[in-house]
Amino acid sequence: MSTETMAIIILLASFGIMILLRFPIAYAVALSSMLCLLYLGKPLTTVCQQMVKGISSFSLMAVPFFITMGCLMGTGGISEKLIALANACVGWMTGGMAMVNIVASYFFGGISGSAAADTASLGTILIPMMVDQGYDDDFSTAVTITSSCEGLLVPPSHNMVIYAMSAGGVSVGSLFLAGYIPGALLAISLMVGSYIISKRRNYPKGEKFSLKNLGKQFLTSFWALAAVIIVVFGVVFGWFTATESAAIAVIYSLIVSVYIYKGLDWKGVWRVLEDCVNTLSVVLILISTSSIFGYCLTMLHVPSLAANAVIGLTNNPILIALLLNVILLVLGCIMDMAPIILIATPILLPIATAIGINPIQFGIMIVLNCGIGLLTPPVGAVLFIGSAVGKVKMERVVKATLPFYLCMIIVLLLLTFIPEISMFLPNLLGGK
Repeated sequence: MSTETMAIIILLASFGIMILLRFPIAYAVALSSMLCLLYLGKPLTTVCQQMVKGISSFSLMAVPFFITMGCLMGTGGISEKLIALANACVGWMTGGMAMVNIVASYFFGGISGSAAADTASLGTILIPMMVDQGYDDDFSTAVTITSSCEGLLVPPSHNMVIYAMSAGGVSVGSLFLAGYIPGALLAISLMVGSYIISKRRNYPKGEKFSLKNLGKQFLTSFWALAAVIIVVFGVVFGWFTATESAAIAVIYSLIVSVYIYKGLDWKGVWRVLEDCVNTLSVVLILISTSSIFGYCLTMLHVPSLAANAVIGLTNNPILIALLLNVILLVLGCIMDMAPIILIATPILLPIATAIGINPIQFGIMIVLNCGIGLLTPPVGAVLFIGSAVGKVKMERVVKATLPFYLCMIIVLLLLTFIPEISMFLPNLLGGK
């Protein structure tokens, strides 16, 4: 057995064992990389160098800024206004509150960019409201957690920035544009599923549609929605970079939350920033340790070996595309989102491009796959948050989520085999 092969076995086997032993993912990534480097006789200073290199990126600075923006807007009185706007849009339908939940997640996702934040912020308001109006608690929770994945696709999503960094040379502006239609398609599929269930269970309708009320709620919510417009259009039309737009968005969200909506005072701002630091520390540690892992993978030529192995199984691009989705879905069951993007992108992207999948389209596929993973045991973070917020046993939530898994898988297959869904807006507007 060659030295290179043995190093690959040490790297991947030690990583897999530590994951099974429930090591924190950052430790598992770092320790497995160190064992590999020690076996190869590399100096451990390489670890420090790669960790620093991994986070020494101007474009990466957009990630903490977008997370800070989401925290400020999420706790600044935005949730209630977006729920009221969603209610004015779709509350009149059968299963109206379920529809409101889904549409509100689309709006809120454009601000928070986080499925966990969406579930925690909107779930605490909407799940009790739905239960009070006669909806089952497990159904209410299932709608909340599945619709929260829209926020991963709708820009500005910090996960797309992480993917762009991992993929190398992929336009953040194009990724932002690519997320709008898939996010809307996911929302529509969930609404169809909710409508069918609501009809069968005789869930109530909301108030009649009122154009006057819709206009009123839109004007009230305009300041929140404008943050997304500033960021996305600024990046797409090249007025500023993703990092600059994220910094502007933080200042804007601070002004809106404190002075316009007045949902935060300055003491509240400091508390929000403290929570942001806790979140950012986890994200940045993951990025820095994953850069060591990526260095080891590249040095050992794992991406090319994986590509050859997959293509060796079959030459059928349809089967290869399905296999890529299966791999990502399985990884989503045992790992969190950021590490999957950081570790899997360098390995799977060459395979995807070899069968004609555009890197931007593949980025949307990875994000949705990881979003489904957030809802699946044993590591599904959003599943646990939803269960806690809704005060429903996880087993009941998983059972209630089964029809919505089907909706999400259908959307995933459409995104995989119809590239125009993801590529229409980037091709039309040409994100920078």
